[in-house]
Amino acid sequence: MTLQRSDADFMREAMSLAALARDQHAEIPVGALVVNSEGAIVGRGFNRNILDHDPSAHAEMVAMREAGRTMGNHRLLDCTVYITLEPCTMCAMAMVHARVKRVVFGAYDPKTGAAGSVFDVFGDPRHNHAVAQTGGVLAEECSVMLKDFFRSRRLEKRDQS
Repeated sequence: MTLQRSDADFMREAMSLAALARDQHAEIPVGALVVNSEGAIVGRGFNRNILDHDPSAHAEMVAMREAGRTMGNHRLLDCTVYITLEPCTMCAMAMVHARVKRVVFGAYDPKTGAAGSVFDVFGDPRHNHAVAQTGGVLAEECSVMLKDFFRSRRLEKRDQS
């Protein structure tokens, strides 16, 4: 008998990648996974913007790039992307273009969220592909990690003044 992992299980793993970004690289703590239809993780990522000097190196972009290499395809058909933070417009459109089946995210992003908070990229009927979405999985835990990170950054800046 094969045990199915839940959305919360995958989100906890994405959160561990977010913690890695924060603790080892001083990056904004966002983590992401790409999971294929069999439930195997085919891509992992965390924010690497500063580390890679790359404005497009968001966690989900890094994970999707790895998934594409792993699967040998630029299309991530039947895959689910798990992200600790609601995707931005760049990442949401990349998921549409990659033909991702589903996106699951943790914390909502009231400033730049593109899965309904500010923009509704996935809900736009003009796209040639529909991405199903589930938001708010372990939202409180994901949100606390981000809030604590930014609070710490503000305190550091204040102490340097």
